[in-house]
Amino acid sequence: MTKVVVNGDINSALRKFKMKVAKSGVPSELKKRKHYSKPGVKRREAKKEMIRNARKHHRD
Repeated sequence: MTKVVVNGDINSALRKFKMKVAKSGVPSELKKRKHYSKPGVKRREAKKEMIRNARKHHRD
């Protein structure tokens, strides 16, 4: 559970809370689980992602 201590200013506490939630990965996990995708589609997407990452991090 994500907790933030409020010291008077609610806006800064809300901002800190949003940052902590984003870092924990909850919004991205929610996006992934929003729609069902078949196992084959998941494998293809994972393969595309690996290729994309390899190109991005490849140095000549």
